[in-house]
Order: sequence, then structure tokens, then C-alpha cells
Amino acid sequence: MTQSAPAAGPMPHPSSAHPEATSARVVAVIVTYNREQLLGECLDALAAQERRPDAVVVIDNASSDASGTVADEHAIAADVVHLHRNVGGAGGFAAGIARALVRHDADWVWVMDDDTIPRPGALAALLQALEASPVRLSVLSSRAVWTDGRDHPMNTQRTRLDAGAQEKRDAARAGGRPIRTASYVSAFLNGEDVRRLGLPYADYFIWSDDFEHTGRLLRHGRGLQVPSSVVEHRTVLFSNAQSNPGSRFYYDVRNRLWALLRTDSFSVWEKAVHGGSTAVGWAKQLARHRGDLIGAGAHGVVSAVRRGPRPSADVLSADGEAAADVRTIERKAGR
Repeated sequence: MTQSAPAAGPMPHPSSAHPEATSARVVAVIVTYNREQLLGECLDALAAQERRPDAVVVIDNASSDASGTVADEHAIAADVVHLHRNVGGAGGFAAGIARALVRHDADWVWVMDDDTIPRPGALAALLQALEASPVRLSVLSSRAVWTDGRDHPMNTQRTRLDAGAQEKRDAARAGGRPIRTASYVSAFLNGEDVRRLGLPYADYFIWSDDFEHTGRLLRHGRGLQVPSSVVEHRTVLFSNAQSNPGSRFYYDVRNRLWALLRTDSFSVWEKAVHGGSTAVGWAKQLARHRGDLIGAGAHGVVSAVRRGPRPSADVLSADGEAAADVRTIERKAGR
């Protein structure tokens, strides 16, 4: 039942590092769907960064409001891709990251949702941490807060469980702490590693695409959460997305099972730990919202057992350019 990821291959020696942080080509990728006001605020915040991205890619997920127009007309002059159908956050990020790498030659890809508002200095802080790190990094992430400044429960990132004393010291020297996965609310991805290991699975649609993808990048790489890089996650409520997901519980179940059973993004013991904590979380949700979730959860289990995710280029087949970009990266990664 396991679909193996391509071998990670030898990691570059820490001393080979990335391009100098000050000269690294950074491309921001935003996925939007029917959030014209928040998208405008997100783009305003990117334009106001003291160190701006070198390019911005916006994936308009077939919005029915004016989100696409907002992106087209904003002064930041984003490269806007208008998809013909909504492929969810997962499909949008697969398309956007691929475009950043193929068409904008990104060294680093800064991914975020359209309701993510980077505070001043958010990108500069990520680059400062990258430059200060004594070891090579694959993923960095920001601290995500709600509108009142509290840490957002939807984007909690735990310290890497198996991080040794040296890894923690290395992270502290760069002003952060070691992590094993990161949220796409604000994740900074090493373009070299994405080219080597591939893109997120578009077929996840929503949820756990970032968990699996950053888990893949960090299976043999180093990750850093940078508290001095702050973004606001402007959700309507201060809550976890899975508090009562209703019919979307299907994606939560299917995708988490895909990530844990059909990939090599996590070790056996990590799968056991994540699987156990996930099962406990699902049990609590079912106890609170049994009638709303049982059918969707059972459907998710059946779907995960029947098949794994389709190739991302197939999911994006309605949009030829996006599918071609994805195919280019996935072929290089041997996926």
C-alpha cells in the first residue's frame, strides 16, 4: 500500500549552503479563491516589505468574485494565473510553486494563503535567519498570529521530536527552533530541494498537502521556525480548522492517511506517533460531532484505501501551462 517517494539522494554539505541570502532570488506564491479584499491586503503587505520578493505569483483558483481582477491590477505587478477550475489549495500551490521554479528561476519560494498578511520585516527576518544558520536549511517558517496577536491554533508547529542538542544549538544561532513540518500559511521553501524531491500533491485539494510536502523536504533536511518573522492569519474565527469540519472531514481523513501510508515522507516511528495523535484527534471530533462526521470520515477511509493521489499534472489538465510546469518539475524529481 506504500507509494515510495524518490530517494532523497546525498544532501549538500552544510558549508556549500544556498546562494547568499542577500542575493537569493525569492518568489512569493499566493493561492486565492473568492477573497478579493484579503488578497488585496496580502499583496499590499508584500509590496510594503523592506526586502520585497523578486517576483510574485498569484494562482486564481477560478474565483467567482473579483479576486482575479484585484491580482491583475495590483501595483506589485504579479504574474497571475487564472485557472479554469478550482483545484483547491493543494492544486494551486503545486501550480504556483512549479511556476516560480520554471518561469521565475526561484532560489526560494515563499508560499502563503490569501488570508495571510505578512507584517513588516517578515521576509527580511527569514533571510536573516537563513544567513545566520550554520547549517543548510530546506524549509523556514514564520510565526502565524491571529488579528489580536495570539498564536494561531491552526498553524501550531511543534519542535522536531528527534532534534539533538547540536541541532537545537544550530537553530538557536539562527534565531529559531528546529521543526519537522511547516504550514503553508507562510513557508519558505528551498527551490533546489523542491526540484530534487518534487511538488505537493495537487490531488489533496485541501488539508495535509503542506504536512506531507514539508515532511518530505525535511525527512533528511533541516527546518527552522523563525519567531521574528510574523504573519497574521486573518481567519474569521480564532479556532482550528478541524474543530467542526463537516463534510470536509473527508479530506482530513483521506489526506492524512495518504500522507502516512502512501509516502516515505516520514519514518516508521514518526508515522506511528502522527498516526496515534491523529486518531486521538479524530476520536474527540467524532465524540463532539458524530452525526456530522461519521459518513464523511468513512468515505475518506475508503478513498484512501482504494487509491493514492493522482499525478498532479493530471489534476491540473484543464490548464495546459500549469500542467506543463508541474510536469517539468516532477520529471526532474523522478516522480
